[in-house]
Amino acid sequence: MSHETYLLSRMDREDSHTLKGYQAQGGYKVFEKVLKEGMTPLDVTEEVKASGLRGRGGAGFPTGLKWSFMPDPEKDTRTRYMAVNADESEPGTCKDRVIMREDPHGLVEGCLLAAHAMRLDAVYIYVRGEYRLPYDRVFAAIAEARKAGLVGQNILGSDFSCEIHMHKGAGAYICGEETGLMESLEGKRGHPRPKPPFPAGFGLWGQPTTVNNVETIFNVPFILERGAEWFRGMGNEKSPGNFLCGISGHVEKPGVYELPLGMPARQVLEEYAGGVWKGRQLKAWIPGGSSTGFLKPDAIDTPMDHDSLKAAGSMFGTGAMIMLDDQASVVKSALVLMNFYDHESCGQCSQCREGTQWLSQIFQRLYDGGGRTEDIQLLTDLANGMAPGKTICALSDAAAIPTHSVVRNFKEELELYVQHGGHQGVLAARKLEGVGA
Repeated sequence: MSHETYLLSRMDREDSHTLKGYQAQGGYKVFEKVLKEGMTPLDVTEEVKASGLRGRGGAGFPTGLKWSFMPDPEKDTRTRYMAVNADESEPGTCKDRVIMREDPHGLVEGCLLAAHAMRLDAVYIYVRGEYRLPYDRVFAAIAEARKAGLVGQNILGSDFSCEIHMHKGAGAYICGEETGLMESLEGKRGHPRPKPPFPAGFGLWGQPTTVNNVETIFNVPFILERGAEWFRGMGNEKSPGNFLCGISGHVEKPGVYELPLGMPARQVLEEYAGGVWKGRQLKAWIPGGSSTGFLKPDAIDTPMDHDSLKAAGSMFGTGAMIMLDDQASVVKSALVLMNFYDHESCGQCSQCREGTQWLSQIFQRLYDGGGRTEDIQLLTDLANGMAPGKTICALSDAAAIPTHSVVRNFKEELELYVQHGGHQGVLAARKLEGVGA
C-alpha cells in the first residue's frame, strides 16, 4: 500500500505556523499558479472531483461533487459563502486541532483555492470555543496573508477577491452539524435547520453556501499541486488519499498519525499506537469517533475506510479510534457517551430530547445496580425510536448507534451487570474469578 506522508510534512519546523515558515516550504505557490496561469474555477473543481477526495468530517461525501452543487453564478448572482467546520467536538476526535495549530496557512490556502473554484465572496471558519491556541494561530495566519495581499480585494493583482473571517463557538457539540453551525454564525441559537432547503441553495443568510471540514480543505492544495492521479495512488479506489488518524484510549502511544485510507485497524493499533497498554488484550474499539459505536476485537482487521467499516456495521466517521482494554467496562463507556449526548441535545426534536435522557438514565441504572433484564430490550426499543433519520439532525442517530452496538456486540456484559447488581458487583465477581479489576 502506497504511503507518502504529506499532510504532516510541514509541521516539524518551529515556525511552521507563520507565513515565513509556510512560504519557505512552497506555501501559496499552488494558489499563485492557479491565478496566474488561468486555471478556471471549473478546472479546479474537476481536479478535486477526479481525485476522489471524500469529506473528512464524518459523512465521507465526495468533495468535488459537493462543490458542484453550488448554483451557476451566471444565473444566480447572490453572495456566495463557504463555512469551514472547525468545531471538532466529536468525542475522540482531535486531528483538525493539529492542522490549525501547526499549519494554519495550509488551511488558508485551501480556503482560497476552494473560494476560487466555487467563486465565493467570503469564507467563515467556525472554531470550537475551547480551541484557543488553534484559533489564535489561524487568526494570525489570516492577518499575515491579508497583509501579503493573499486575502482581500484583487488578490495578487487579479480580478479574484475573497475575505476570510473567523468565528469562535461556545462549546456546543450541536454546532458541529452544518446547519446548526450556520445558525450560530448568524448570531442565533445553534439549532439545526430542517432540510430541504440545503445549504447550496439556502445557506448562510439565505445565500448559496458550502460547508467543508478542516482536513478536507487542507487536502486541496496538495491535490492541485501534485494532481488527482497522485492522490489516487494512496488509499484505495473508493477512499483515496491519506487521513489523520487520532487514536486514544488504552494504548501505549496515543496521538495523531497520518495514514493511508484502507490500512487495517490492527496495523494502526500495533505499529503506530504501540498496541494495547500494560500488556492487556483488546476488549472493544470505536473506529471513527463516539457516534460510530463499539466493535468487537474480532473486527480489528477491518480496513480503515468508508466502505469496509460500513460493511463491519460501523462508520469511518472522523477516523478517530478509541481503544478499550480487557479490564474496561463497556457499560461505563456507554454511560459516559449517553451523558454527553443528553447534555448536548439542543432539545428541538422530542425523539432526541427525551431519548438521550432515557438512554443516559438506563445505562446509569445498569451501572449502579438497579438494572433489570427488560432494560436490555428497552435500550433497543428506545434507540429504534430515535434513529435512523427520525430527527432534524443526526445527534439522535449518534446516540442510538452506540446503544445498538452495545446491545448487539456486548449483550453478555449487560446481562452481567443485571445479574451481579451493577459495576461493583461485576468487579467483585471478577476478583473471585481471578480476572482482576
